[in-house]
Amino acid sequence: MTHEIFLVGGAVRDAALGLPVHDRDWVVVGSTPAQMKAAGFRAVGKDFPVFLHPQTQEEYALARTERKVGHGYHGFTFNAAPDVTLEQDLARRDLTINALAQRADGTVVDPYGGLEDLRNRVLRHVSDAFVEDPLRVLRVARFAARFHRLGFTVAPETLALMRSLSCPEELLALSAERLWQETRSALGEADPQVFFEVLEQCGALAVVFPELACLRGVPQPAQHHPEIDTLTHQYLALKAAVALDAPLEARFAVLVHDLSKGATREADWPRHIAHERRGVARVKALCERLKVPSALRELGMLTAEWHTHSHRALELRPDTLWKLLRAFDVLRRPERFEQFLLACEADARGREGFAERPYPQADYLRGAARAARDVDLDALTHSGLEGRALGAAIEQARLDALAQYKHPSSPAP
Repeated sequence: MTHEIFLVGGAVRDAALGLPVHDRDWVVVGSTPAQMKAAGFRAVGKDFPVFLHPQTQEEYALARTERKVGHGYHGFTFNAAPDVTLEQDLARRDLTINALAQRADGTVVDPYGGLEDLRNRVLRHVSDAFVEDPLRVLRVARFAARFHRLGFTVAPETLALMRSLSCPEELLALSAERLWQETRSALGEADPQVFFEVLEQCGALAVVFPELACLRGVPQPAQHHPEIDTLTHQYLALKAAVALDAPLEARFAVLVHDLSKGATREADWPRHIAHERRGVARVKALCERLKVPSALRELGMLTAEWHTHSHRALELRPDTLWKLLRAFDVLRRPERFEQFLLACEADARGREGFAERPYPQADYLRGAARAARDVDLDALTHSGLEGRALGAAIEQARLDALAQYKHPSSPAP
């Protein structure tokens, strides 16, 4: 049998949408692992035959079928025999828009209506085999976040299948690493809030992110939060983070900054007294469960604890300003403090009607950080002081600098 090679998946989809193509994946029909190795390809697949091209290093996978034999992402057996057809390989894919292939002459093979769904802006499953892989719930939500601005929506019948998969037995059989990988990717999409909205619609949010799901219906004071609902605020704040071009770390901090409001007693609503301090433990629990990287975990916990200090920055005393700056280790890690300020600005703008409001607190705190950083340490280190005495003198000099910054003795020219 003569083998044939097809460009598949996202590269074909994105080209059809007129989007840039960054990665290309290939499927080889009618070949064997031995033949691929003889042609110079290097085997890299652990679960099924995948090879790297000797020149381009792009991935070439043998056409395969799969059958579910257990729970979770790895509960499959695969058949990559030479008689597996292209149509059979495409049938195992999640969405019709991803079940596209392109021949060497440029013609598109579309056995499942993917091109029509691209035109109609619909995310639709290829077959009922969709329910064999619970990770597809998160993948569809992620594609919804990526293509929301192009008008894509999830087909009702696909959302119904996602509901059937949104149970602990299926979703929690996925590894924490896979859950985090999809979440991390979703946070980088053009509309990350849509990822969580779709998960909420199909019931998966309560399983994978219970700390977020319990924010639905929790009210906040209307004068500060015209949108009232705390989960709605979370979605608006994520949208604001994208508008600010915030990096992943800041977007994650936005996602988790108000988690403790879900544990406020109804008798105390709409106030959430000390939610900042209470939020640290909930952020830590979510991060440990999903194995979130330490840098994001630390920023998330710090943002939960200190974000209202940023909002009240202009009111803070010099000693409280220094306490805030020191909590972020701002002298040695200024980039983390900058991520915090972006998260706080997104929080402030992520409220109904507040998207365009200025946030002078951010520049004020940047200036405070500069004032603390610019203290002349040379005079102190050559003053003869040592040990704790020197440390106390440096601390006092920074407090004096912040006092001068907050209440300058003479107006700026």
